[in-house]
Amino acid sequence: MTTPVPAPVRPPATVRPGDARRALVAGSVGNFIEWYEFGIYGYFATVIAAQFFTPEGGSEVEGLVKAYASFALAFFIRPVGAAVFGRFGDRVGRRPALVLVICLMTGATAMIGALPTYASIGAAAPWLLTLLRIVQGLSAGGEFGGAVSVMTECAPPGRRGLYGAWQSFTVALGLLAGAGVAVALASVLTTSQLHGWGWRVPFLLTLPLGLVALRLRLRLPPEEPPARVQAEPPVPGRPRPRAGETARAVVVGVGRMMGWSAAGYTFLVVLPSYLQSTLGTTFQQALLGTVLANLGFAASILPAGRLSDRIGRRAVMLAGALLVAALALPLLHVVQDPRGPAYAKGAALFAAGAGVGLMAGPGPAMLAEMFPVRVRCTGLGLAYALSNAVFSGCAGLVITEVVARTGNVDVPGYYAAATCAVSVAALLTLRGDDHERALR
Repeated sequence: MTTPVPAPVRPPATVRPGDARRALVAGSVGNFIEWYEFGIYGYFATVIAAQFFTPEGGSEVEGLVKAYASFALAFFIRPVGAAVFGRFGDRVGRRPALVLVICLMTGATAMIGALPTYASIGAAAPWLLTLLRIVQGLSAGGEFGGAVSVMTECAPPGRRGLYGAWQSFTVALGLLAGAGVAVALASVLTTSQLHGWGWRVPFLLTLPLGLVALRLRLRLPPEEPPARVQAEPPVPGRPRPRAGETARAVVVGVGRMMGWSAAGYTFLVVLPSYLQSTLGTTFQQALLGTVLANLGFAASILPAGRLSDRIGRRAVMLAGALLVAALALPLLHVVQDPRGPAYAKGAALFAAGAGVGLMAGPGPAMLAEMFPVRVRCTGLGLAYALSNAVFSGCAGLVITEVVARTGNVDVPGYYAAATCAVSVAALLTLRGDDHERALR
């Protein structure tokens, strides 16, 4: 009996520098738009609650809870989008999946800016808004898996952490852009103008941004999978990735991301509404605090990703999770102190954002390294979407409701600290040398 000779391994092709940069930009720009939109929804939550979820004479807190429920629903749809578009990206190609999701995201976001309010069409208004949030959730669920796969697979040797960190960096840029637009509108418009039509402007701005992103993604190279992946033809007797193994990796990935998701949304998105409804700050003051937190987040992401290429993902992400777990409550107390100096509050918010950035910088590359190429879009997309659905999408709803019921203003600190503590345990299972291994 003749022993079958295994097929030779196909050596990875070489990625041209121009293609690598193109993949980086095309992967990042859609993520910028996604998080810009989710940011402005969070920043304008009190305005949206008044326009869509608070009938004449209704409770403001009840309207805010309903607005956050719609916010959370979009996150719970994300895993569906991750599974559908992730499978599409793994089978058909990264480029067509990324083109499709950017079209859906841009269209749904621009339509929110044109929606009639409760005062115009009554109870149909919140339902239409929720429907568009569902479409956004589907497209956002497919965005992360395809974008991170393209960015990490095309990364030059030894720079996978830095390339993946650009995904998280565009999260910060998107949130900062949303906060900047919100601050600008709140500064130049009166309250009645802001509630009347001004809130629509940031949503409508996504239309030209989406067209730019679409053009960039259409220019991505069509070859699948990109180079730098150790792609091999099927070999008899070599097992393909099993569903159970992929599912276990997804669960572990959710645990490793839990603190990043929860603390990130607590300090970077939910903060404005918390400061207004709980501490009585003005809209402008709340947004300024959010800008400072996002600046800290942005400042630490790329250095954290680059550092993880040198010393490993585990060390950098553990440092971030431990810092946030230990400092979430003390930093929140600084912000809550009515007699505290403004510079101390600003420094506390900046530090909170920087701690989250230490987890977010290496995070995308860490997830990409957990899954083989045949299921990478699906696997890392599901891990990211599930973590965000449970621990980000529910952050505003949980914090607002629990503070309202208990009167305990420390709830955001407890929430961030507890989830980061769980992430510490999950991150301890991460290999210290994964950053040195080739993508499977």
